[in-house]
Amino acid sequence: MELKIEKLSEPRKLGSTINVKNPIVMAPMTTFSANQDGTVSDEELSYYKARANGVGIVITATTYVSPSGKGFPGQFAAYNDSFLPSLKKLSETIKGEGALAVLQIFHGGRMAIPAEMPDGQTISASAIAPERPDATTPREMTEIEIQDTIKAFGETTKLAIEAGFDGVEIHGANTYLLQQFFSPHSNRRDDIWGGSIDKRMNFPLAVIAEVKKVVKESSNENFIIGYRFSPEEMETPGISLNDTLSYVDVLADQGLSYLHASLSDFWQSSMRDKTQTSPVVCKLLDQIHGRVPLIGVGSIHTPEDALKALEFGVAFIALGRELIMEPEWVNKIQLGKTSEIRTTLSKNDRESLDIPVPLWNAIINTPGWFPITE
Repeated sequence: MELKIEKLSEPRKLGSTINVKNPIVMAPMTTFSANQDGTVSDEELSYYKARANGVGIVITATTYVSPSGKGFPGQFAAYNDSFLPSLKKLSETIKGEGALAVLQIFHGGRMAIPAEMPDGQTISASAIAPERPDATTPREMTEIEIQDTIKAFGETTKLAIEAGFDGVEIHGANTYLLQQFFSPHSNRRDDIWGGSIDKRMNFPLAVIAEVKKVVKESSNENFIIGYRFSPEEMETPGISLNDTLSYVDVLADQGLSYLHASLSDFWQSSMRDKTQTSPVVCKLLDQIHGRVPLIGVGSIHTPEDALKALEFGVAFIALGRELIMEPEWVNKIQLGKTSEIRTTLSKNDRESLDIPVPLWNAIINTPGWFPITE
């Protein structure tokens, strides 16, 4: 391997005690492929097994912490002990291939599936519908529901520990419940959970505190706690980059293992303020100022892309579509076979790449999501 390329295989540490075999992370991506009872399917296990043997960390597709939080068809669940055997299979599959296994946990809030809700009613910080076609207006959460949901994140963390996961990633991005509480669009409350930017942080900070409490009680000092966030929203009012920089300043002091920015392009500048032309990730790194590792993500396709991003200052690089197309992405780099890294999908690739049928159908039926050849 060339000297620079070797950086993609060098061991890293999370904090002072957690060893990671390299800086490449499998990004969390929904598969739509769980069993009907909410357990992890055999197809999903094969999919993760094929992709866990090269990367340092696998962050799973997100799982929901309570029945009111299901966000996708075919999403696997983790809200009570009945799901523990399923979760154990998933962690064992990932760890058996040499990667650290991190379970992403979330609640869909107003983006949950109404038909899957006990009474057909979604819930959120406030009764404000998302700005999407045919969107359902959620019901504003009561204080009891807020407290129960905070505890649910803790209970799912406890399940993750019992199932043998190396950590959890709290999903505070991509328009779901934690982001809904932080957003001035979806949160119009005037109590402790809303109003000023500081109050809009209270719910996600309470979730973080609950997860940390559960981990501390487990005496598992090496358990990873990550947090994913979206830097901006396009809605008015919505989350601005300045809002997020204030938020990240607080998050960086929460004792988290890492922060994970949700970006479609690693090098993108502000979506809302075109006068801010420097990359968002640059502003995030300046704000964090070395207090916590940052995972970068977004349209990183080649080893050269990954090296450039690492040299820019992020601690880890998350790959999404690249690992779906090329499960051997890391191994081919280590073997000096970078020219053999697959960069497109053909319509005959599903079985050889261990891609579950529902995920494959989503790929094939979503124009522009993946480069597809005949």
